[in-house]
Amino acid sequence: MICGMAAALFAADTAAAQTAPADDASQVEEVVVTGSLFRRTDTETPSPVTVMTAETLERAGIVTATDAIRSVSADSAGSIGTGFQSGFSAGGSAVSLRGLGVSSTLVLVDGLRSANFPISDDGHNSYVDLNSIPFSIIERVEVLKDGASSTYGADAIGGVVNLITKRQFQGLAGSLQGGLSEQNDAEHGRADLTFGWGDYEQTGWNFYVNAEYQRDGRVTNNSRGFPYNNRDLRIIGGLDNNSADNTLTTATPSAIVTRVSQTDLNNPLAGGINTATTPAVFNLLNPNCRYGSYTVTTGGSRGTGCQYNLEDLYNQIQPLQERYSFSGRLSIKFNDYVEGYITGMFSHDLVSIKNAPRALRATQPFGGSPSQASNNPGIVLPVYICSTGVNCATASDRRLNPNNPYAAAYANDPANGAARIYYLFGDIPAGSDRSNDVIRGTAGLFGSVDGDWNWRIEAVAARDNLEIEQYGFLNIANLLNAINTGAYNFVNPEANSSAVRNFVSPRVVTPSYSQLFSLDASVTKTLWTLPGGDMQLALGAQIRREKLVNRNQNQRLDTYTLTTSSAFGQHTVSAGYFELLAPVLEQLEVNLSGRYDHYSEGFSHFSPKVGVKWTPFRELAFRATASEGFRAPTFAESGPLSQYAGFSTYTPPASFVAAHGGSSNGYGLAYSLGGGYVGNPELEPEISKSYTAGMIAQPFNWLSFTVDYFNVKKDGLIVAGPKIADARAAYFQGANVTDACARVAAVGPGYSCNLIDAIDPLYPDALPRVLIINAPFVNASSYETEGFDFSATVTAPVPWIDGTFTSRLEFTKTLKANLITDDGQVQKYAGTLGPYQLSSGNGTPDLRGNWQNTLEWDRYQISTTTYFVDKIKSVAADQRNGTDCAQNNIYAPGNPTIGERFCYIDAFVTTDLTASAQLAEGLEVYANVGNMFNAPAPVAPAAYSSAPNFLTTFHYAGLIGRTFRLGARFNF
Repeated sequence: MICGMAAALFAADTAAAQTAPADDASQVEEVVVTGSLFRRTDTETPSPVTVMTAETLERAGIVTATDAIRSVSADSAGSIGTGFQSGFSAGGSAVSLRGLGVSSTLVLVDGLRSANFPISDDGHNSYVDLNSIPFSIIERVEVLKDGASSTYGADAIGGVVNLITKRQFQGLAGSLQGGLSEQNDAEHGRADLTFGWGDYEQTGWNFYVNAEYQRDGRVTNNSRGFPYNNRDLRIIGGLDNNSADNTLTTATPSAIVTRVSQTDLNNPLAGGINTATTPAVFNLLNPNCRYGSYTVTTGGSRGTGCQYNLEDLYNQIQPLQERYSFSGRLSIKFNDYVEGYITGMFSHDLVSIKNAPRALRATQPFGGSPSQASNNPGIVLPVYICSTGVNCATASDRRLNPNNPYAAAYANDPANGAARIYYLFGDIPAGSDRSNDVIRGTAGLFGSVDGDWNWRIEAVAARDNLEIEQYGFLNIANLLNAINTGAYNFVNPEANSSAVRNFVSPRVVTPSYSQLFSLDASVTKTLWTLPGGDMQLALGAQIRREKLVNRNQNQRLDTYTLTTSSAFGQHTVSAGYFELLAPVLEQLEVNLSGRYDHYSEGFSHFSPKVGVKWTPFRELAFRATASEGFRAPTFAESGPLSQYAGFSTYTPPASFVAAHGGSSNGYGLAYSLGGGYVGNPELEPEISKSYTAGMIAQPFNWLSFTVDYFNVKKDGLIVAGPKIADARAAYFQGANVTDACARVAAVGPGYSCNLIDAIDPLYPDALPRVLIINAPFVNASSYETEGFDFSATVTAPVPWIDGTFTSRLEFTKTLKANLITDDGQVQKYAGTLGPYQLSSGNGTPDLRGNWQNTLEWDRYQISTTTYFVDKIKSVAADQRNGTDCAQNNIYAPGNPTIGERFCYIDAFVTTDLTASAQLAEGLEVYANVGNMFNAPAPVAPAAYSSAPNFLTTFHYAGLIGRTFRLGARFNF
C-alpha cells in the first residue's frame, strides 16, 4: 500500500519512511492529516495534500510563512503579497488557492481558526494575515488542495492551509541571518531563539518559549530604473502615459495657475468654470524647474510647465517591514489516557508604506457633498488673504496674495482675478504606517477510553488589532484656511514650516480589530474490522463567535482622497460534523464526511463529501473526491453599516480620447475609476461543488509522482457589481452626462452614476469622466475553475561522494477559470489579467510551477529552487467585452498596433541557490542567493498604474533582483 509519497515540490522528507515495507509500519508515527479527523500512518488521503517541512523550506531559503504558502503552485488570482501597497489590504498578505479569492481559502494554525485581518481585500474579501504567523515555530505546512467544508465549515472552498507548530521542544535552538540585494538595498535581518525543557515521555510535561524578529528594508522604483519607474514607454514602442512632463493640467510639485473668476470670495472652492482667456494661459508660480521644462504652444491650454517623473520620485516597490513575535507552549501528560496543552502567541507586524504626494485638486470624499470637491470646477487662490481667512476681500488686515500672480492687476476686481491652481504637495510626505498586533491563545485536552475511543476538546481565542496611521492627506477645512490666510507657500514650498504642513495635513490614526472565540469537541470510535482494516467514526461539534470593527478612516468626511470604507458585524456559528472511514478492502478505502453549519444571521448549510482511494498494488493508487462547500458572506458584504468605494485603472475608449483632443490631453488618459458599494443583509452563501481525481505512483524506488485533476464551481457568487464593465462602457457611449447616466441605469437595478468629474477645461462641451459608479452586492453568476496538479520526486544516490540527490517538481495547469454571468455570458480568465479587480491587476496564470534540486553529502548541502510563471495575456474579460489584443488590450484599447505589440506579458523564471555546511554537531552555517541569475520582471504595462509596468504577485523577485543572505543555525 502506498504510504505518503512526496505530494509536491516541498513534500516531507519522511517519504522514504512512509514507503517502507509493511513490517516496518509500526515504526511510523501516526498523524492527523489536514482534511481528516483520524490519526493515520498513511499520509496520502483521498484528497491531494502538499506537505512542506521546515527542512525543505530551509533548503529553498524561505524564512516567512507568507513566502512558504504563496510559493505553492496552486496559489493564483487574488493572492496578496506585502509588495502590493495601494489596495484596501495594503500591508497584509494572503493566499488564494485555485484563484478563487482569499476569502475562499481557509487558513488554520494547528487545525484551529484565527482572527481575520480587520481590513478586507478589495473592500469585502476577508482573510488571515500570513504576516502575523511566527515562522520559526512551524514544524510543517500542509496545503489541502480540495474542498473541505465538510470538516472545517465556511470558506474552505479553494482549499485549506494548515500551519502546524512544534508540539514539544527540548534544548536551545536559534538562527541569525542577514543580507541585502545586489543594489545595496532590501536590507534583511532576522533572528529567532527557542528554549524548551522537560522530557515529555519521561516527565510527562514539556514547555518551550520562542522569540522571533525580522526586518526588511525599502526598495524604491528609482533604484530599479526603467521600465519600473516610468509610465512613458515610447522607447520600447509603447505609449507615453506620463502626463507630468507634457500636460499643464497634471498636478506636480511645481504649482501652475491660470486666471478664472471666483463667485464666492470667501470660498476657494468657488472658482469659475471657464478660464479668463481662450486659449487658457498658464503660469508657473516658480519657474525654476529642477528636472527641466516643457512649453505648450497649441491647443486650448498654453504655457510652460516643469517636467516630472512622479513614479521615479516617489513610488516604492518594497515597503519597510518590521515584525517580532513571542510564543510559548505547555504540554502536559496527565496519565496514559489524558493529555493537554496551552499555547500563547503575540505577534507584531509593522508595514511602513510611502506613496506619491497628494494632489490639491480632488473629488469630495465618498458620501460627501459635491460642494467639497476641489476639482469641480477647481480650487483657486484668491486675490486677497488675511489673518483669519474669513471675508478677506473686506477685512481690515487684508493684503494681496503673494501666491496669486494676478492679485496686483485685479486688486480692484478680485472676483475676476482668482488663480485656478494645479499642484502636488511635494513638500508633505505621504504614506501610512500599518501596525498589526495579533494575540492568540489555545488550550486543549485529548485522550482515549478503552483503547478504541479517542476524544478531543479545544478552544481558541484570537484578536487582531490593526492601527493605521495615515499621513500626507489633506484636511479640507485646514487647507481652505491655509489658502485664505496665505499660511501655505505655493511659490516656494520648501519654505513652509512643519507647523503649517502638519496643519494642512494632520496625521489620521484609525484603530480597527477583529476577534474570534471558538470551542471544538470531537470523538472518534473504532466500530468494527473490515477486510482492509478498522472502520472508524468521528463525531464533532463547534461553536464560535466572530466580530469585526473596521472603522471608517474618514468618518467625518473631512479629508480628501482618504478612504471611507468600513465594515462592522458579529455573529455566532454553531456546527455539527461527522466522518466515516471505511477500509472496505485491503485495496479500497472509502471516506464519508459531512457538516451542518448554522449562522445567527439566519442561514444554514450542510456540506457533504465523499472520498475514495483504490490501491490495486503497492506502487500505484487512484483517488477521487466529490464535495459541496460554501462561503458565508463576509461582514463587509452583508453588514448594513458596511461600505466601500473600490478603484481600478481604466483607459477610456478611443472616441472619448478623440473628443478631448487626443492623447496629448491628460484628461483622456488612463485614470482610477471607482465603484460604490454598500453591504447587503439579504445575501446568501456562495455554494460550491468540487471534484478531484488522480493517481499516486511509485514505479521505481527512486521515483514517485502524483497527478490530480480538479474542478471547482461556485454558484450564487457574491459579486460587487457583476455588470460594472457594462456600466462603464455604457457611460462612455453617452452624448452628455444625462444621457450617459441613463445608459448606466439601464444596465440593471442598483447601477447609477455616483460622481462625475469636473469638466475638461480645454474641452468643456465634451463628456466629462465618471469617477464612481454605484453597483450592488448580489448573489449572481457562477465561477468555474478546472485543471490539474502534477508533482514528482526523484531520489538517487551519488556514490562517488557518498551523497544523495533529490529532485522535486510541482506545477499547476489551469485549463479553465470562467465567470458565467446570469445572462449566460462567459468571461474567460485563465492565462489573462482577469479577473482584473479581484487579482489587483495581476491576473490568472494558466501555468505555474516549482522545481527543487538538492545534493547532500557528508556535512554539506546545496540546493536550487526554480519558480516558473507562464506568459499572461494583457486582456481581462471583466474590464472589456472582448479578449482580443487589437481592440481590448487593457493597456491600449482600440489601438491595434500597441495592443498587439504588448499583447502578452512574458513568462518569468527565477532560481534561488542555498548552500549549507555543518561545522559541528548542532551548528550550521548557510548562504542563499535569491534570483541568482538576476532575471528581470517582465514588462507589464497593463498592470495597475500604482505598480507601473510590473506584476507584484508573480514577478516580485524580478523587481528586487539578485539578493545575498548569510546565516547560522544552532540546536543544542
